[in-house]
Amino acid sequence: MTNSPNKTFLVIGAIFGLLAVITGALGAHALSKFVTPDVLQTYETGVRFQFFHVFALLVVGILGSQFSARLSAWTGGLFSVGILLFSGSLYLITALKAGNLEIPTAVGLLTPLGGVCLIAGWTIFLIAAFQIPKNS
Repeated sequence: MTNSPNKTFLVIGAIFGLLAVITGALGAHALSKFVTPDVLQTYETGVRFQFFHVFALLVVGILGSQFSARLSAWTGGLFSVGILLFSGSLYLITALKAGNLEIPTAVGLLTPLGGVCLIAGWTIFLIAAFQIPKNS
């Protein structure tokens, strides 16, 4: 038995949701002792965007059977990569700043690349939504 893209994106969304709660709690309760308010705001942006796209992944998992398998896979894949690059880079930047370490240029480039993946995911989601038959 193979996993359908629907189940895959429900599982990925649940994992990212769990991690968003954990990272959000870390930021709210422990991180503020180690970073400035502006760095904490960067971290919270990562958590917020991760949570937004957790719900997007769950919607793809639920509605993905109404999309073509290809569009569903691309949408969920881009949301997943976007979360890793966008939010992940903000978490990494926060960790580097907390340790008073230099932020490599490559790390700073991951954030907009992740944002482009998120935008592309939403674009494909929109295309897929237009392809759902009116009777669905």
